[in-house]
Amino acid sequence: MNVKLIGITGGSGSGKSTVVRKIAEAYHDSICIEQDNYYKSAEYVSNSNITAYNFDHPDAFDIDLMLENLSDLKDGRAIEMPQYDFVHHRRKDKRVHVEPKKIIIVDGLMVLYDKRIRDLLDLKLYVDTPADIRFVRRLMRDISERGRTVESVVEQYVNVVRPGHLSFIEPCKEYADLIIPEGGYNQNALEVLISYVQKLADKL
Repeated sequence: MNVKLIGITGGSGSGKSTVVRKIAEAYHDSICIEQDNYYKSAEYVSNSNITAYNFDHPDAFDIDLMLENLSDLKDGRAIEMPQYDFVHHRRKDKRVHVEPKKIIIVDGLMVLYDKRIRDLLDLKLYVDTPADIRFVRRLMRDISERGRTVESVVEQYVNVVRPGHLSFIEPCKEYADLIIPEGGYNQNALEVLISYVQKLADKL
């Protein structure tokens, strides 16, 4: 099987998921691999000590396992993908069986950070959204989906999320083949992207 990997990165709350969904809707023979599933376990973290583990640092991810899984998928081999519990901050015992597809979308904060991962990607995208919008989206998500308090979200953002974005994520713009301002709300950019992905898929 000829497999193409599309990497999508950007800050937390930038709208990466919307871009992923648009690509998946345009090309059904695709699957998304979320880098969030490759977080290392940190069970000791809670609302009261949320900055005890830096989830916005490259070392927070099991990059070696992710590299192995993506390499297998690109070579046409199925994988057992880990799953992560964001309420209890630990990797779940259950894994998900993933068969390779012609288009594999790799979504995550540090997708373009590691050169080994970058070298596997056939198309590299960076979703660029203003910091205030990203923060509001993150605040709403963490409270509604992850049982967080406003105070803990703000503390984490100020102490680790913002510094991590400036140090590790934003500099990865230079590796992107395409920068998408405003993420899923930029209809013109999405139309260009979908057209390119469709041409890429037609060659497979």
